[in-house]
Amino acid sequence: MKKFRILAWILVLMMVLAGCGTAAGSSSAGDIVILYTNDAHCGIEDGLGYAGLAAVKNSLTATGSSVLLVDNGDAIQGDTIGTLSKGAYIIEIMNKLGYDVATPGNHEFDYGMEQFLALTEAADFDYVSANFVDADGNPVLKPYVIKEVNGAKIAFVGISTPKTITSSTPTYFQNDAGEYIYGFMQDETGEKLYAAVQSAVDAARGEGAKYVIAMAHLGIEADCSPWTSSEVIVNTSGIDAVLDGHSHSVIPGDMVKNKEGKEVLLTSTGTKLANIGCLTIAPDGTITAALINDGGVGETLDTIKAGYEEMVNTVVASTKVPLCIYDPADPSIRLVRRQETNLGDLCADAYRAMSGAEIAFVNGGGIRVDIPAGDITYGQIIAVHPFGNEMCVIEATGQQILDALELGAMNAPGESGGFLQVSGLTYEIDLSVPSSVQQDENKMFTGVAGDYRVKNVMVGEEPLDLTRTYTLASHNYMLKSAGDGYAMFQGCKLLQDSVMIDNQVLINYIVDVLGGVVGEEYSDPYGQGRITVLEG
Repeated sequence: MKKFRILAWILVLMMVLAGCGTAAGSSSAGDIVILYTNDAHCGIEDGLGYAGLAAVKNSLTATGSSVLLVDNGDAIQGDTIGTLSKGAYIIEIMNKLGYDVATPGNHEFDYGMEQFLALTEAADFDYVSANFVDADGNPVLKPYVIKEVNGAKIAFVGISTPKTITSSTPTYFQNDAGEYIYGFMQDETGEKLYAAVQSAVDAARGEGAKYVIAMAHLGIEADCSPWTSSEVIVNTSGIDAVLDGHSHSVIPGDMVKNKEGKEVLLTSTGTKLANIGCLTIAPDGTITAALINDGGVGETLDTIKAGYEEMVNTVVASTKVPLCIYDPADPSIRLVRRQETNLGDLCADAYRAMSGAEIAFVNGGGIRVDIPAGDITYGQIIAVHPFGNEMCVIEATGQQILDALELGAMNAPGESGGFLQVSGLTYEIDLSVPSSVQQDENKMFTGVAGDYRVKNVMVGEEPLDLTRTYTLASHNYMLKSAGDGYAMFQGCKLLQDSVMIDNQVLINYIVDVLGGVVGEEYSDPYGQGRITVLEG
């Protein structure tokens, strides 16, 4: 093991020198190097890992480079270490690594507003966001910070996705009366967001910033429009580079023209520290980007891990078949967010069985990792459902259920975190019918303007009755807090209120109902035929 670690660290340092620095392929004295991470999702030992990140930083510093370290959101949530500490352990690690700046992603808010603000106080680095505002439109965080390096002022402007309102828990941004007291400039045109970013950029330039780096958690997916990182670039000026997150995209370095026709560098590292970003500003002002990667582990994490490792590794069940969220034919596709999968079926079945409801929904974005065939540990179950959502049951009409399915299918065949995996019913999505779902400026469902693309909904052997009331199981995020925009369930009669945490729902179903073993009934990675996608 010791020899393996030594070889791993040598490989890490080789990757640093080969992938980060000047155009000649190595870092040099006088360079300003900005290391960047995004969507780490508690992946402390995934990819290069945080210990590897420390080695990268130290290696670059040793060559004479001036190094800054920044994070572009979704660092504190996504696995056991985040769930058990409500993000505090990750902030502790980031403090030890010497992060300089971070911008909040949507999942930074998953432990509630009070906890998020407490974490920003615990951080030894600045959290920045130009578009995270209170009810009066005042910034909650600094819109930007300026770091002076080698005599040059570098501004870091934070941008948080307006989708945070629905992709985190909406009630976290509301007061007790259900009124929004926080927002993210989420108007439908994108103009409010662009204006907020431009204002921050102009202010930073006014303070003498020579370079402006946007730290964005926006993404490039279609359902992020009009707030994608590319759209922000196109509608602003004065930004030199955008470090992006949210869509888990791997972008070594694209060039996008801004409002004035000038090229702006856009880059993103993917997720789970599969890559570490390296933005280099050479002494002549040339800006380049590279992604570096490889694995490595270190002693930095051992103390924190020791407290929960035994529980994480406890075997709670087993599965005879691989349980999937990614497409086995193309592992880059998160299938659970666009069509049925066997793990989606399993999770939805768990909600229905443990609640006794007629129908169960689970949003695809709430099912996070594959489970390979073999033993299932408690840590794996938490990784599948890391958000700490709680099972609820409501009474909902057939019309509300149809509307929910329509909202979930809105972006098909593209991804949507709100795509619904189901139990107790089957349905079809007709891609030849364009989505006519209507949403307000907060991306909350308000209605359907035209034909429904969801068709032939069957509850058991009977067609869905739009006038009948059904019992529906899901979690508090969707049913009580209108997560992912599911506002049609607001005001429904609540039959069971937050009775069990989501990962316990899944464990109990496998152990108590399936006898501790997930069997051949879940063998097809594409599910049991509950959702049929009809090509347009």
